[in-house]
Amino acid sequence: MQLQQLFSPSVQHTLDVIGIFVFAISGALLAVRKNFDVFGMAVLAEVTALGGGLFRDVVIGAVPPAAFTDLGYFLTPLIATLVVFFLHPHVERIQAAVLVFDAAGLGLFCVTGTTKAYSYGLNLTASATLGLATAVGGGVLRDVLANEVPSLLRWDRDLYAVPAIVGATMVVLCIRYDALTPFTSGLAVVTAFVLRLLAMRFHWRAPRAWNRRSTVSEE
Repeated sequence: MQLQQLFSPSVQHTLDVIGIFVFAISGALLAVRKNFDVFGMAVLAEVTALGGGLFRDVVIGAVPPAAFTDLGYFLTPLIATLVVFFLHPHVERIQAAVLVFDAAGLGLFCVTGTTKAYSYGLNLTASATLGLATAVGGGVLRDVLANEVPSLLRWDRDLYAVPAIVGATMVVLCIRYDALTPFTSGLAVVTAFVLRLLAMRFHWRAPRAWNRRSTVSEE
């Protein structure tokens, strides 16, 4: 099952650019909070938006990665950087909307990442793993560069990886039973998206160690 069989190239490209833009906004906003200069903002925007896909493409041998062959993919985070540079107080005020679009990007990338990995010959488990990496890898790199514990690893943050895991798992199950279609892949995107929204709304979090009795203060 090839990626282009699910969406037309133009639709796929448009969806990718939208997801990249929203992820880049989150990276640039973190740079503002960290008091980075405009170069630092651009770096965090690029890493957040493209890091997961870049990692996936290198692993599966899709080289040179799409991030370096499609000028639109590279320029979109720079446009997001300019938006945040000049309008960050306004962007901060619509943070809730940004998080909604970020959830949509999460759902989209976990599905397209899984499908692309499978189309390059990986098995189902490896494909789902790379789908997860596509969706969350950029955020992890962003936090590391900003000298923060990645949100993915913090117990006090709403579920982020789990919705992506569910979406990627739905895709590989559809592949396994020869049921991967635009409809079922779209359903996987929506499922991951809705799970992320519910996690934010109800503050769903992963459990910590069983019978945890540590007296160490939280950071």
